[in-house]
Formats: sequence, C-alpha cells, structure tokens
Amino acid sequence: MPGFMTLPEAPTFALLRATVPAVCLAEASGFEAKEGLVSADIVVADGKIDAILPAGTAPAALPAADMRGGMVWPTFTDMHTHIDKGHIWERRRNPDGTFMGALENVMADRLANWSADDVAARMEFSLKSAYAHGTGLLRTHLDSLPPQHEISFEVFSHMREKWAGRIELQAVALFSIDMIFEPFFDDLTRLLKRHNGLIGGVTQMLPDLDARLDRMFRAAADNGLDIDLHVDETEDREVLTLGRIAEAKLRNGFEGSVTVGHCCSLARQDEDTAKRTIDVVAQAGLSVVSLPMCNMYLQDRHEGRTPRWRGVTLFKELAAAGVKTAVSSDNTRDPFYAYGDLDPVEVIREAVRILQLDHPLDETARIITRTPADILGRGERGVIAEGGPADIILFSARRWSEFLSRPQADRIVMRNGMGIDRSLPDYRELDPLMDK
Repeated sequence: MPGFMTLPEAPTFALLRATVPAVCLAEASGFEAKEGLVSADIVVADGKIDAILPAGTAPAALPAADMRGGMVWPTFTDMHTHIDKGHIWERRRNPDGTFMGALENVMADRLANWSADDVAARMEFSLKSAYAHGTGLLRTHLDSLPPQHEISFEVFSHMREKWAGRIELQAVALFSIDMIFEPFFDDLTRLLKRHNGLIGGVTQMLPDLDARLDRMFRAAADNGLDIDLHVDETEDREVLTLGRIAEAKLRNGFEGSVTVGHCCSLARQDEDTAKRTIDVVAQAGLSVVSLPMCNMYLQDRHEGRTPRWRGVTLFKELAAAGVKTAVSSDNTRDPFYAYGDLDPVEVIREAVRILQLDHPLDETARIITRTPADILGRGERGVIAEGGPADIILFSARRWSEFLSRPQADRIVMRNGMGIDRSLPDYRELDPLMDK
C-alpha cells in the first residue's frame, strides 16, 4: 500500500509519537495542547482504538510504527454534496460560469440523460473518490423535480446499501419551495419517509414564504423528517430568507434538526441586520454549512469584471454566536463547480484561505470532522475514541503549516485498523457517459 510509512502487519500495534488535533479526540483531558495539537501514542487492537496515551507511554513490546510527529485524524464528514449531478462537466458545461448558467445546463442535462444507470455510474465514481480520500460519512442533495425524485432515490438507496461499512450515506430532496402546495410535495414526503431521507429545498423571497415554511415544518414533524435547505445563495442583499427559516422553526416548535447551506447574502447585510439574523439563527438552533469553493466560483461573477467579494457567509460571526458551523465540498465537476474531487483536505485547505480561519487554527479541524458529524446526528464518527473503530487517517504533516501547504497525497486511510487501497478511479471510466 503506498504511503509515507509502513504499517505493522499485526492485529495489535501502536502508532507512536502521533500528532492529533485535540478537538478530534473524544477525551482530550490529560493532554497538553499546543496550537490545538497534542502528542499521543495510539494503540490499535483488532480494528478498534484500544488506547490513546501520552506520547512515549505505549507498551514497548507492541509492534509499532513511528509517526515521527505526523498527524492522525478521524475520517472526514462531507455533509453537503451533490453526487447525483457530479461529473457531467464534459457533456454539459457552464457557458459563462454564472449561477443561472449552472442552473439551466444542469436542468438540460437532467432532462436528457439522468437515467438510473447514468446516475448510478456517476454516484459510484464519486463515492470511490470520497472513500479513497478518507470520507466516512457523506450527505448528498438529490435533484427531486418529478420524475427524477423516484429515479434518484431508488439509485441512492441501492448505493447506501452497497457502500455500507465504507461510507455512511444520507440524502436530501432538493426542489423549489414554490412547489410545496402542489400534490407533488405530499408524494415527495412519502418517498422520503420510505427512503429515510430529509426534506430539502431552495428558499425564495416569495410573498407567502412563511406559509410555505410552515407547511414544510409541519410535514417534517408529522413524518419524523429532518430538514436541510439551500438558502440565500446569491449576492443580492434583498434576498434574506435565513431569519425567516429560524423564525419558522421557533414558531412551529420543530424539534428535528435544521441545516442551512450557503447563506451567502448574509455577508452583504448591514451590521444590524446581520446581527439580528445571526441571533435568531442561534436561538433557533440552526446549523450552517458553508461551501467556500463553489461559492467563490459562482458568486459575484460578472463578465469582464474581477469579483469584489468572496461569496461566503459570515462564518466566524455565526460560530461566535454559538451556531454549529461546518464546511463541505458541494458540487464536483458539474456546471455549478467545474473542479473538485470530494476531498475534504482540499476543502479545509481552501476554507482556511477563503474564510481566513487561521489565527488561531486551534479548532479548525472540527469543521470537517467533529462538527459536521454532530450536525448529521453521527457525532461518534467525528472523533477518535477509545473503544471506537480504528477509522483514522495518517498524515506525514506534523504541524498546521505543513498540513495546509500540500495536498497530502501520501496520506494513509485506515478503516477498522487496516490501510485501504487509495487508488482513485480513472476519469476514463466515465467516457461512455460523455458520448451521449
């Protein structure tokens, strides 16, 4: 198995002198952190984490690999992706890089090409990539305009079963909220309950937005469904549905989980409006996921003009108010984002730069591990814990500057205490789909 070091071929072994982000330890007491990093020996036994000890204290008789200060992380959580539309760039590009260009061309490709076989092949390719990079938990939004909702959710359920034990999968129905009073919504809700999905959607500044949100929250409560919405993905400061969503959650006494993604226009508001909105978001207990790569790609794109802003939400202010915040990869090689590989290392590297999440970096690791796993209701997947599975990622990088300066292509991904084959799928596998 390629990588920067050789692992012991034994059921029980130790990783010596490892550097672990303290926020990624289920129990960090007893460790002294510097820049949010601790030094530890990690004992793996029969596929589980047997012990997490101060560096230099692992039993000397154990077979061992010396990390020499290299980092150890839990597997990643990629909580907002679109693996149903991924990898269509070569057959349907975005002609001008704008949001409308993306919307129109995805719609055209969906109508022309999204059979069950087509969606399954592209989902499989995406999951192979995510797994090789170290993702253990992934949530995808699925375009759910009829009849695509029936096709894509059937494919997704098959993929969820096929990939069980490698990547845990969740799915959200993505549709326009202006359809919520149509019979379609009742049909969609039944489908989501059958497939254990989430209610999603794109909110808009409609005259009866509150009534539509109430309808959504009542349906979610009646059917035991959580909610994950695309919100205010625009530079237009007149579009601000975020606060209305928080008020609807409070008004309806909704006890389920509500996640909102993008929230770009929040960064375009005056200070008073932004603070009022953030306060009600915190009060309602919404979780916010920022998609920095896609947002920077699409937002403020105007022909012949350099963008004036970064396109992302008020991430630091939301976090400071106690809102759960995370980042994710979003789209991959489709009209909404022409690049990407579902690699959370790329996501966090770019997020640190775009959102300026350094100074300090102490808890930055949480945004692709602990926090998104917690938001998705699978908090144990976001930490390294004694007694938990040895699903971990080993890096040669020892410090933040080393980690964030290179793509960490030599990382070792371990699942149940064993290194996996990290070979990425060849893009040529998709060639038969591109000839359509």
